[in-house]
Amino acid sequence: MAHIGALPKIHRYITAHNDEGKAVFSRAFNEESKMKANNDGIAFALSFTTKGFPVDMNDDKDLDVYGEYLNSAPGLVVTGGTVLRHVDIPPETACTMHRTVSLDYGCVLEGEVELLLDSDEKRIMKRGDVAVQRGTMHQWINHSKTEWARMLFVLQESKPLSVAGEKFGEHLAGMAGVRSSD
Repeated sequence: MAHIGALPKIHRYITAHNDEGKAVFSRAFNEESKMKANNDGIAFALSFTTKGFPVDMNDDKDLDVYGEYLNSAPGLVVTGGTVLRHVDIPPETACTMHRTVSLDYGCVLEGEVELLLDSDEKRIMKRGDVAVQRGTMHQWINHSKTEWARMLFVLQESKPLSVAGEKFGEHLAGMAGVRSSD
C-alpha cells in the first residue's frame, strides 16, 4: 500500500522573533512534517509538542522541547503538554479501538472517516468536521476503497476520567507503532 504521494506533503511553519523583536519564520526545523508509517499502514507526523503550562517560549525553550520529542517520539499524549499530530489513514483501514487520558480535537483534512465509539454509536466525518474526544474509547475507520484520509489532532492531557465509580486510564490495545504516554 503506497503512501508516497497519496496525499500532499505537510508544511508546518513555526514563527519566532529576530534580534530586533520582529516576527520571522524559525529555521530551527525543516518546514516539512515527515510522515512515518506504522505496521498497519497508518502514518503519523509529530508536527509540534509542548511541555508545561503555560508554555515557555523564552529563549526558544519550547522549540528545544519539540526537538527532544522529534529525537524520541512521545506516546499519543505528553504529560503536562500538548501534541499536534497529523495522521494519514490508508483506504480500508481502521486503527485499534483505544482511549487516551486527554482532551483531543480531531479534524478531518482530507477524505472521509468514521468515528466509532465502544457503544457502537458512530458518525461519518467529512472534510472540515471536528470531533472533540473526551477520554472515550473510540476507533477511526477509513471505509474508502481507494482514497486516503488525513486528520489533524491536538491532544492535551486531562485528569483521569471517572464514570459511575470506574476510573478510566489510557488503553491502547497494542496500537501499531504507538507507545504508552509519558
